[in-house]
Amino acid sequence: MEEKRYNEFGDFLKSRFPFKVQKISVNAGFTCPNRNGEKGWGGCTYCNNQTFSPQYCHTDKSIDRQLSEGISFFRRKYPEMRYLAYFQAYTNTYGDVADVIEKYEQALRYPEVVGLIIGTRPDCMPDELLGYLRELSRKVFVLVEYGVESTFDETLMRINRGHRYSDSVKAICRTAEAGIFTGAHMIMGLPGESRNMILQHAVKLSELPLTTLKLHQLQLIRNTRMAAEYKKDPEGFHLYQLDEYIDLVVDFIEMLRPNIILERFVSQSPDELLIAPRWGIKNHEFTARLLRKMRERNASQGRLFK
Repeated sequence: MEEKRYNEFGDFLKSRFPFKVQKISVNAGFTCPNRNGEKGWGGCTYCNNQTFSPQYCHTDKSIDRQLSEGISFFRRKYPEMRYLAYFQAYTNTYGDVADVIEKYEQALRYPEVVGLIIGTRPDCMPDELLGYLRELSRKVFVLVEYGVESTFDETLMRINRGHRYSDSVKAICRTAEAGIFTGAHMIMGLPGESRNMILQHAVKLSELPLTTLKLHQLQLIRNTRMAAEYKKDPEGFHLYQLDEYIDLVVDFIEMLRPNIILERFVSQSPDELLIAPRWGIKNHEFTARLLRKMRERNASQGRLFK
């Protein structure tokens, strides 16, 4: 059997469950503090939530119905499969704590759901909710994913994140100290960030008690402020070519702490929303090319970790 080049998320799930598990996205009707005026208006400059919400995820449908429609796709082929409710759209810890908890509990009452994955911002984890998740994680699988996006405050300001990198550090440390699986999400190639700056993300993230990490390339999406910025000043952006991005990701992985679990390297936005880059490649095809490049270079996760 070929030596593993990096820690795969699928292997992590296999180590936690005696059966196959699959994420099912849920849109529970949350918003964000930089959309409603608490931190800012308009949201992050790159964000259009249509790019990652499946067809069945609509807030006019109950959480039960979204789960049922999502699960029905897999149930026929994998009747023994169980599911993780993935609270994905917007900030899924933001709101009245009792209301937030009730949404989680609705998902957990669904018979085949065995855990939660919660996507959120690092400035939206109140102590009361973290305490609930700490207790919950002792009974079911819980992974909290923080949208870090960049480790440079000037970038975070430019993309209207409404928080600093220090907020990410604090949230990740608090969550991990509570015994909860803790993840981070990063966008590779944000405007103003050089290749060396992106590789510094790997160094900084490796210092944090992260369980998992998601990466994906910067994508310019229609009907976003970033798309308007690009149209006005395309020279202010570096959109990576596919092979160039693969080389960047290999370098990133080699600098990363060896035991961080890597869940994803690219994202696929709907064709009708995507402006650029247009690589025309599926996630599994990208992973195959990445592994081929890692074999060619004899690269492995953490080889250059200090």
